[in-house]
Amino acid sequence: MFGMSVKVEMDTNPLAKAVDDAAFRNLGHAAAAIRKTAIASIQQSAEPSAVGEPPHTRRGALPRSILFAVDSEGAVIGPSFLSLADVAAAHEFGEEFRGTQFQPRPFMGPALEQNLDRFASQWAGSIG
Repeated sequence: MFGMSVKVEMDTNPLAKAVDDAAFRNLGHAAAAIRKTAIASIQQSAEPSAVGEPPHTRRGALPRSILFAVDSEGAVIGPSFLSLADVAAAHEFGEEFRGTQFQPRPFMGPALEQNLDRFASQWAGSIG
């Protein structure tokens, strides 16, 4: 005896698909812009940055660790967890790390703020 089953799913709402596609594309562009702005704000120097300014990096590891991921629900942007997430959070929010109290040296929050005005114009007319 031979049996076979086939399941066919069709997207019956092309508008919903167009909205999802545009959202994914625009979130990717937004996340990339925030990442680029954050990386550009971090300077390489052996000296610490001033409190309230983006942190300095000695060997360039912090900017290289900033990544982004996008899915249908949103985007995540920031230093990768495996490399520098703990020390980056200490810089961003002014926390203790390995017995040292860091003063706030935000770089991700300001990168988001610098790009907010661009996002509305990117979304306008993107569904087609």
